[in-house]
Amino acid sequence: MQTAFCTIFGEVLFDNFPDGSRILGGAPFNVAWHLQALGRPALFISRVGEDDAGREILAAMQSVGMTRSAMQIDADHPSGSVAISITDGQPSYRILDQQAYDYIDAEAFHHLRKQGLLYHGSLALRNSVSRQACLDLQQTWNGPVFLDVNLRAPWWQTNQVLEWVAGADWLKLNDEELELLLPGEQSISNKMHLLQQTYHLSGVVLTRGSQGAMALDSEGELFDIAPDRNIEILDTVGAGDAFAAVLLVGIAENWPMPMILKRAQDFASALVGQRGATVADPAFYQRFIDAWQ
Repeated sequence: MQTAFCTIFGEVLFDNFPDGSRILGGAPFNVAWHLQALGRPALFISRVGEDDAGREILAAMQSVGMTRSAMQIDADHPSGSVAISITDGQPSYRILDQQAYDYIDAEAFHHLRKQGLLYHGSLALRNSVSRQACLDLQQTWNGPVFLDVNLRAPWWQTNQVLEWVAGADWLKLNDEELELLLPGEQSISNKMHLLQQTYHLSGVVLTRGSQGAMALDSEGELFDIAPDRNIEILDTVGAGDAFAAVLLVGIAENWPMPMILKRAQDFASALVGQRGATVADPAFYQRFIDAWQ
């Protein structure tokens, strides 16, 4: 398998809408897509079904140049799917169980060069098979591990998520997830410091929607960033994944924390002006590539 800018482990799935349309996504897939488009190809480790959806996923990856060398095909389980229903204009999401990404096989990547940045989320670790595969990968990994928390009911438990935090070097989560993991009256910054000190983290990054983001660097210094007031918002789906992708670039390329936050916020702010969690137009990404030279 090729050496990649970083390695991404986790789910790829389709959001299926009542009108029959579907949108490709899954936080790890979105992050890997953004990295590819930003000229920093990621090795994406996941599993799809031997079905039309799986073939569509692999074709989409090929169309943008993403390597498929770590993709697994499952003859027994379907490609990842989320059923979306709309009631009184409000969407609700049902993340289906027993999907191909729940059965990522550790045996398939024994020959992987286990170095660089390793990113994983929390949803793909809901099943013991993929959870053990990710753990096996981490135990022989030479490089920082980045955990992107995605708490999706009913697929998580606090003690389990905190175990994964303990195995990470970098942690990203949003303000609602912080409150779910550490409920109580303490300030946001105190909770972030508590996580960093308890789990010996190199960095903690908290996204806060329209309020921007906060981050602790390896010295425990707190930084924050607010988005521009005049950004156009079409669709906030995937904004956190866009933010995470730039965090990975910044960590790998040793940007200072204020620069990481500013660039991640700018990229996420641009993404919410687009429809969907990823963008097919290379020009969208090129302006960031040029600006970061």
